[in-house]
Amino acid sequence: MVTAIFLAFVAFIVGLSVQLGRKTKTSSGYYAAGGQIHWFVNGIAFAGDYLSAASFLGICGLIATQGYDGFLYSIGYLAGWVVALFVIAEPLRRLGRYTFADAVDAQFNSKGIQLAAAISTLVVSLCYLIPQMVGAGVLVEPLLGMPHHWGVIMVGGIVMVIVATAGMASTTYVQFLKGGLLIIFSLVLVVAVCWRGLSTSPDQGGAVPFHRHGSITLIVDDKKNITGTTEGSTASEFATTASGEKFVKLQKEGVSRWWRVDMSDGGLPSARETESVVKEAGGARLVNGMPEGPLNKIRQVGSLASIAGNPDCATGPVSPVGLIAAIGSPETKVTRWKESRFTDAEGSAVTVYHPSETDGSRLLRPGMRFKVQGTWLERLDFASLMLGLFLGTAALPHILIRYYTVPGAKEARKSTIVAIAAIGAFYVLTLFMGLGAMTSGVLNPADSNMAAPLLARSFGDLLFAFISAIAFATVLGTVSGLVVAASGAVAHDLADRYLALALSDSSKIMLGKGAALGVGAVGIALGIVFKGMNVTFLVGLAFAVAGSANLPAIIMILFWPRVTSAGIIASITVGMISSLGLIALCPDMWGLYGLPPSQAPVPFSNPGIVSIPLSFITLVMVSLASTKSAQST
Repeated sequence: MVTAIFLAFVAFIVGLSVQLGRKTKTSSGYYAAGGQIHWFVNGIAFAGDYLSAASFLGICGLIATQGYDGFLYSIGYLAGWVVALFVIAEPLRRLGRYTFADAVDAQFNSKGIQLAAAISTLVVSLCYLIPQMVGAGVLVEPLLGMPHHWGVIMVGGIVMVIVATAGMASTTYVQFLKGGLLIIFSLVLVVAVCWRGLSTSPDQGGAVPFHRHGSITLIVDDKKNITGTTEGSTASEFATTASGEKFVKLQKEGVSRWWRVDMSDGGLPSARETESVVKEAGGARLVNGMPEGPLNKIRQVGSLASIAGNPDCATGPVSPVGLIAAIGSPETKVTRWKESRFTDAEGSAVTVYHPSETDGSRLLRPGMRFKVQGTWLERLDFASLMLGLFLGTAALPHILIRYYTVPGAKEARKSTIVAIAAIGAFYVLTLFMGLGAMTSGVLNPADSNMAAPLLARSFGDLLFAFISAIAFATVLGTVSGLVVAASGAVAHDLADRYLALALSDSSKIMLGKGAALGVGAVGIALGIVFKGMNVTFLVGLAFAVAGSANLPAIIMILFWPRVTSAGIIASITVGMISSLGLIALCPDMWGLYGLPPSQAPVPFSNPGIVSIPLSFITLVMVSLASTKSAQST
């Protein structure tokens, strides 16, 4: 049933695209839906475009694992719309036809601006495309039992069909449909979480027996060598991580599992059971000794060790406020899952996840992920993230082109107001979905991106099927918008304007469809390469690139009369190169390269605090210098 609902939903979306494609005859219709979309439909489509895989999959996963700090992404994403509403919406709608390059080049007709803006659109679209593709693979892998790379390929193929058939028209209505459904079904999921309430032994509504992870005492000799356990297990292998954590592999009745050695009680050493041991061996991923596969092969975790000091407690139905109050009590203990990595005796990389209790009140205040009370560098990284989210929203190419799908500036403003209301409502729901996943025994510790779908699965296959289908549609819609923006940069900005090929409408459409295929193929490859990274983190980087490369040019072209074409070109180029360079050298990417993150040349992960001001300064200085140069000649 789950697969049938999922496939039926996808088939409906593709069918809608094909039907709308028959009505798309002009380049304006292909890239901007002819500017005839109703403002309310466009507002919900705005929300659909913006509520991407990062919003639904990534934020819920971050809240489920990092608490309040995950919710800070929701706050940052929503705050960015303040810039879009009060600064960008109406003036931008009056400037151009249907691309970012049209807007910034409206006063100059500069070949340099056309080239720089087109390249920036492609780069930002690809940066934003990566987490959507990663999210697609995450969804399809457990739902259909397909490997991650096939999920990414499937999404890329479907998006190519959607974009190649009807362009922005189909993208808009797909976004309207999935944006509305996402909010409705997220509300249903939150109501279900509150109705079920909290328990220290969550059994997922009777669907899965809850397994409480415990500890055992290890037997040691006079030289403190571990010789066995009080439960009769035999220690067969030992390992120590780079941070000094010790692990022991215990074997009993032919079954081996890694346990974490705990000396904190000051007495005999004990071992804490680990979960989801992931072993990279010859390219094959093993989970608890079994090949990685559908959800039922990975035992889900996450629970409350105690509620308000009671280790054996169930609240029954609670209000949303009651849910937060119960989890945030200083006496509530939440069982979180920490990741440790080491190399076993065979030389294979092993990742284990082990339980660690945290005060509920600690999780519901800042500091678990972003060290707001840490070193100045850690605080700077957090401020950089917020700056990128706040300023990046209004500069995303697939968001900018949506202002051109409505008839006029007034409708653009109304669309933005509707989008803010819809997006704000959804982001409030992410807090409760994340907390529900944290405490309901549904987390997959090896991939936090599945928190929301797995939470839905705990209420039955029907809700799981609809939530997964909507999440998949979320990926499809966002990827479609990004591909349309990127194909417009190739066909309209580069071919028609920069190269002045004087293409006919039909030729522009054909070139745009060809570009969509190329961009889709690149997105598929990048989605496979970045497998395993949290999609919200990746989107945060895309926002920083957009805010650095695009926003200064947009702001200054609208509000500073002394801006010059040379200033805009320099600003886009410097913002794009500096943000990408800082990202490439940051600790998170250093880890992706297989190198120690602590040795990364750039000590912070979010580049916005450096690259955005640098782009603004470059624009002002080059504009002033080029103005003086023109006056002197």
